Amino acid sequence: MTTNRCSWANPVNPRYLDYHDHEWGVPCHDENRLFEMLNLEGAQAGLSWETILNKRDTYRAAFDGWDPERIARYDEAKVAELLADPGIVRNRLKVAAAIGNARAYLLLRAEGLTLDSFLWDYVDGKPIVMDWPDGQRPTKTALSDRISKDLSKRGFKFVGSTIVYAYMQGIGMVDDHDPQCFRHAGAA
Repeated sequence: MTTNRCSWANPVNPRYLDYHDHEWGVPCHDENRLFEMLNLEGAQAGLSWETILNKRDTYRAAFDGWDPERIARYDEAKVAELLADPGIVRNRLKVAAAIGNARAYLLLRAEGLTLDSFLWDYVDGKPIVMDWPDGQRPTKTALSDRISKDLSKRGFKFVGSTIVYAYMQGIGMVDDHDPQCFRHAGAA
């Protein structure tokens, strides 16, 4: 029996299929994963998600398990170490963004907010289920525009509207699975 999946899910990459089947579009409320995914989506800018997904374990190790308190304290020596690591995208702006995002995250927490509450309040705590014709998903929406602006005002980097929309899909704020996909909310 063949499982119907979204057209983008690469059937020859088990890691990609696992991501599609168990993470993409699944509501996430775990702070560490929300922070990780925000930074990985930013690292993906200009690249394929598959490239980042294949480097995910190395990213976790390189960025101390995505611990914002540790990342916020990174110095130039740590930046040099990261830029020499072939297991991540060695882009100075993206590395600096992850460090800045850790600092912005800690400021958010100091206000008594979490990424979970901050993000999910935009959708009243419930995923938006989309039914785009023929799987023609947008790359951004009015909502991703709003969230992008709000994150930017709070000091987050690499959070343009297109990145934020992909982030919303990845953390399940939006269920953009193809209507025939077994993961789509309306699937039988």
